[in-house]
Amino acid sequence: MTRIISSESFDVRFPTSTMLDGSDAMNADPDYSAAYLRLKTDNSITGDSLVFTIGRGNEVQIAAINILAEKVVGLDLDDAFTNIGAIAKELSSDSQLRWLGPDKGVFHMAAGAVLNALWDLFSKNKGQPLWKFLSDMKPKEIVGAIDFRYISDALNSDEALEILNRQEANKSKNESLLLSRGVPAYTTTPGWLGYSDEKMLKLTQEAVSEGFSLVKFKCGKSLIDDRRRLTKIRELVGPDFPIAIDANQVWDVDSAISWINSLSEFNLRWIEEPTHPDDVLGHARIAREVSPTPVATGEMASSRIIFKQLLQSKAISVMQIDASRVAGVNENIANVLMAAKFGIPVCPHAGGVGLCEMVQHIAMWDSVSVTGHHSGRVVEYVDHLHEHFLEPALISKGHYMPPTLPGAGANMHQSSIDTYVFPLGEYWMNGAHT
Repeated sequence: MTRIISSESFDVRFPTSTMLDGSDAMNADPDYSAAYLRLKTDNSITGDSLVFTIGRGNEVQIAAINILAEKVVGLDLDDAFTNIGAIAKELSSDSQLRWLGPDKGVFHMAAGAVLNALWDLFSKNKGQPLWKFLSDMKPKEIVGAIDFRYISDALNSDEALEILNRQEANKSKNESLLLSRGVPAYTTTPGWLGYSDEKMLKLTQEAVSEGFSLVKFKCGKSLIDDRRRLTKIRELVGPDFPIAIDANQVWDVDSAISWINSLSEFNLRWIEEPTHPDDVLGHARIAREVSPTPVATGEMASSRIIFKQLLQSKAISVMQIDASRVAGVNENIANVLMAAKFGIPVCPHAGGVGLCEMVQHIAMWDSVSVTGHHSGRVVEYVDHLHEHFLEPALISKGHYMPPTLPGAGANMHQSSIDTYVFPLGEYWMNGAHT
């Protein structure tokens, strides 16, 4: 018997704004940060997770995490696994806290931190990486982890079970393919808006040489500048190499349609986040009026309910789940299964500290247990801050290779936490900007 005995949290902030890493039309100076949770047990294993933020406000996320983490202290680990679906509902059902959402915002992300930490414990306790732990679960166990409230008109438990059962006979073959070749990655590393043309083109050439199958670039600050940058990129990579653009929600609907259509000659793989993430009808109209340019979104979709509507309204051609925006593994399982029902590929977002390490597990479970290996899936990779994790995401020939350490991937080195914890870590104490 293993019991959760306590929790602790850390406000970890990295100074990425000093190099304009992560800069885009909406977020000019992000400091990649982690609201980091650790659940401690009575047998020395810990459950580690994080919510990604971009600096100020991390303390608010930490406060929400601390409140919800107390709800799982004292739980037996085996009982928690058996009842993980009920625990997920309970974390989202405290009426006084729910008033601040519901199913969105800092408390929803805090619920995700707690749930992800529990899944980290489950898989560590079994001695498996999370992708393998999920892949070995029975379809009924997976379905039992899902909260079908508000999505049963799009996906019910019987449909979810049928989708999972369809792939059961292929799981062994799918896992062998995963182990041998991984899942395809794309990179945003060359595309930050604050980079010079020279740096952008140098990094783009390196990405192509390293085998990435798609490169994504930020856009939306100036149409003239977007056209200039995309012209240079096309001159470098040719007319057919896949490139995508990401507006990070900077446009309203009419502006998005006009702007995207003005860039159609560049043969874009997709336009990402063209408007506000909650504007489902706006996304649907954009999707209709910028065809054939596909629309992708989801990194800031607050819950399965938004994803349900995006799918039902045919507003997206690509679903981009995030490891820490929604309520953890449980909700992302639901998102992946909804996408499978609607025939939309899931191409996870991973632009932030720890997100590559975390979301790869969901993509790999999808490749083994849900939709298998197919040409539509590609997982974002950003080459920042991986050295702070016990098992950095491994890219080989443009593919994510499956992690081998037990757990869900968010484990940071304690030395990194100690150095960058805000405001008393060594980095921030030594005269760093605030």
